[in-house]
Amino acid sequence: MSNSSTVKLEVASSPELARLVRMTAANVAALSGMSVDRIEDMRMVAEEAFIFASSIDPDGVLSIAFDVDSDGVSMVFTTGVDSIPTLEEGDPAAYADLILGAVCDSYEKLASPVRLSLEVRTDA
Repeated sequence: MSNSSTVKLEVASSPELARLVRMTAANVAALSGMSVDRIEDMRMVAEEAFIFASSIDPDGVLSIAFDVDSDGVSMVFTTGVDSIPTLEEGDPAAYADLILGAVCDSYEKLASPVRLSLEVRTDA
């Protein structure tokens, strides 16, 4: 892909919508020219970010922006809450936070409102 593109998705914080987020992430990753292994990483990152965001804003609506170009994909998950609660061991968001820190090339949590900013680069 020579130019950059943005794909926006707005979904309720509902577990049954996780598949929609995963599949969108995989399709966006394919647009960037990622390998099959890297597309799987993207799918996992999108799911874990969805789990994190929906667990801290369970009754909210999540806004997800995917920016894609030949270097990779950046994602911003925006919630409707202003601050990140303290994450306790065993909390789904705590586990998701660990995975995101390990798999993403760049991962940042921002407040007011809470946003997850993530980047997964292509491997080509």
